[in-house]
Amino acid sequence: MPILSLPDAETLYAELVKKIRADSDKHFALVGIHTGGAWLAERLYQELHTPESHGPAEQLGMLSVSFHRDDFDRIGLHALKKSSDISFPVDGAHILLVDDVLQSGRTIRAAINELFDYGRPASISLAILVDRGGRELPVCAQYVGMALELPKEKILVFNRDNQGKFYLSMEDKKSAAPSDQDTAK
Repeated sequence: MPILSLPDAETLYAELVKKIRADSDKHFALVGIHTGGAWLAERLYQELHTPESHGPAEQLGMLSVSFHRDDFDRIGLHALKKSSDISFPVDGAHILLVDDVLQSGRTIRAAINELFDYGRPASISLAILVDRGGRELPVCAQYVGMALELPKEKILVFNRDNQGKFYLSMEDKKSAAPSDQDTAK
């Protein structure tokens, strides 16, 4: 049965960090998917990168999937889309791709396509705050804060307040504003 109350996003974030740190012998470049995944990647980088030891997170980049979406011909490009910013060599890099909510897998497919525009990574792993199921493509995250079952008519919205604190909310699919589509899944 789908849950009707949402967990605390900060608690899920702490769980995600713990799971990534458990693999601390691996070194990777963090790449966040705009918008929610970029917020997560920025915070993960702050926690996992230490200048003296170089920590497991060695680089930070941001990715826009706007041009690689498979529904681009139907929805077009939104005016507020952010551009990708990958300032390190992707060729041969181990990438930890970060997003807020995993559902169909289509955003992740688009992100991987965009990454390959920058080069051929040695590997790509996936970190997700919330896995809500409903896969349409064969995509699986290696690091998951929590798996949640939500009613199909609901959208999970990941947000950040003015102090940088994360929180989750739920909306009806029909009431989600077009500008919310980046963080609503």
